[in-house]
Amino acid sequence: MPGPSAEERSALFEAIGPLPLRGQAWPTWIKIMAWVVLLIIAMQITRAATGPHVHGVNPLIAGSILVCFMVLLVVARFMLISETRITCNGIEQSWITRRQVIWDDIQFAKFVPLITSKRLVCFTRRGRQVVFQGGTRELQIAFARIAQAYRRQR
Repeated sequence: MPGPSAEERSALFEAIGPLPLRGQAWPTWIKIMAWVVLLIIAMQITRAATGPHVHGVNPLIAGSILVCFMVLLVVARFMLISETRITCNGIEQSWITRRQVIWDDIQFAKFVPLITSKRLVCFTRRGRQVVFQGGTRELQIAFARIAQAYRRQR
């Protein structure tokens, strides 16, 4: 299934605006909420670690909780610094691992406007799905236009 023609892709780039378009991957309120939740979890861990029942806690369970908390810290940090870019070559997002797809590899794209984060799901010609987060209004509008240009042809 072919994607948009060269003319359609040029019209898409013109509709999106000057490229590269870049913006934060996650909305600010989601990032703030993630750090508030982590702060509450940290306070509860501290309270439990200094409480009277600390000697009855299994060390493996305590260690598992700390490891999970550290993983959540890493995810929250990447949410904080992650950035999505739309270029003339394709779409990319910095994350724990770099997400990237070139325009010619996109077979179908779907815009998913969730309350928490607006996403663009790109289905590649190899059957892989690549999900990009859009934390700014400009990215969300561009995602909707990309999904329209790469809608499934029936």
